[in-house]
Amino acid sequence: MALEIHQREREGVTVIDLKGRITVGAESGALREQVSQDVAAGIRMLVLNMAAVDYVDSTGLGALVMSATTLRKSGGNVKLLNLNRRNIELLVMTKLATVFEIFTDEQDAVNSYYPDRKLKTFDILDFVQHLKSEE
Repeated sequence: MALEIHQREREGVTVIDLKGRITVGAESGALREQVSQDVAAGIRMLVLNMAAVDYVDSTGLGALVMSATTLRKSGGNVKLLNLNRRNIELLVMTKLATVFEIFTDEQDAVNSYYPDRKLKTFDILDFVQHLKSEE
């Protein structure tokens, strides 16, 4: 399944809506290429909306990390939005949840780029405790 990538702007922040899987091959390559194009175009504030991403493999994780690295080297940043439970668990297990800021609300993700705005970040500890209570 090809990864669909739709880009839009919200309050000066670029939001990329992803749909499909971020896996080895064309999908992870498409994400890396999109981020590279955005950086070349001067985009520095990026939110990846992963609400419609149902699966991320190790290569997909690598693409997310490379995207963050590319943006940070250019003075920017990337935030993750609307991850499903499996993808959150994957980030927690690989300790990548400490590398990315994760949000469940798009406005909070956008606000995170503006230090004078209030926002609610994703509470990873609360999520892990909730998982343990379900077991």
